[in-house]
Amino acid sequence: MQLGTLDRSPPPFFRQGPSAFTKLLLCSALSVFLMVADTRFNLTQPLRNVVATALHPLQLGMMMPLDAWRGGQDYLLGLQQAQSAQAHVLQDMAALAERASRADQLINENAQLRALLGLRPAMTVRSEAAEILYEASDVYSRKVIIDRGISQGVVAGSPVINAEGVLGQVTRVYPLSAEVTLLSDKDAAIPVLNVRTQARSSAYGGEAPNGALALRFMAANADVQEGDQLNTSGIDGVYPPGLPVAKVATIERKVDSGFANITLTPNAKLDGVRYVLVLQPVQMQLPPRPAFEPAEASKSGSLKRSGFRRSSP
Repeated sequence: MQLGTLDRSPPPFFRQGPSAFTKLLLCSALSVFLMVADTRFNLTQPLRNVVATALHPLQLGMMMPLDAWRGGQDYLLGLQQAQSAQAHVLQDMAALAERASRADQLINENAQLRALLGLRPAMTVRSEAAEILYEASDVYSRKVIIDRGISQGVVAGSPVINAEGVLGQVTRVYPLSAEVTLLSDKDAAIPVLNVRTQARSSAYGGEAPNGALALRFMAANADVQEGDQLNTSGIDGVYPPGLPVAKVATIERKVDSGFANITLTPNAKLDGVRYVLVLQPVQMQLPPRPAFEPAEASKSGSLKRSGFRRSSP
């Protein structure tokens, strides 16, 4: 260095090579290249597998205290829930035992009364277990297909139920399958009996997209309350009596209308059901109806048209 001159360049000892900005660009380009190469060709996957395998025992060791704490909490909570559930189950079993004893007594009394009055024995309904395969292709109806058909003894009109109540009725039968129309279908109808009042009526489907039913043609002042249980009446010759159908959900009484708007909630969930029972129609066990006599009918009709009433002997 000459005297009297000012050299602003750093001495060789402090030289840093490329600038920091250049290094940033090079590292960024290298990172992007490695990410693209790893995504397209999985270059780092073997290295990642080796590292994950080597760190797995360490991860398990570090997770052991937390797993032990969680396991202890789950054990204590499960033990408490199991004890509570056991107490409820014991109470339910006691109640069911009482109801079963009363039911057996009522069955015996019913059999004795039927024998005393000379009535025919109570009907025994044959059932066939079935599985729902899929829903029908018609989007404007509520129908499902089951894996039982003519080969298994299923006939048209057979009621279909599950553990919660009535689901619908078989409307079309094939050799190895059958079509079931659900209660929520717009063309479905079922005669019901109010358990509280013993009043008969009919429930109809297709009232709402959520599967609700309707109790039509009920007077505005009819004795119907929310929560009333409706069962099958058994007078249609199809459904056995006493099967749960629906409960009264809402009642709307209008002053300017002679009928009440009554909405029902089905007992059985119509969606998400997989296994069902197909019952034998009641009419297959009933005695045959008397033959219709055209001559007698025409004679009765002529008497009515002439204004006379046929007197009984």
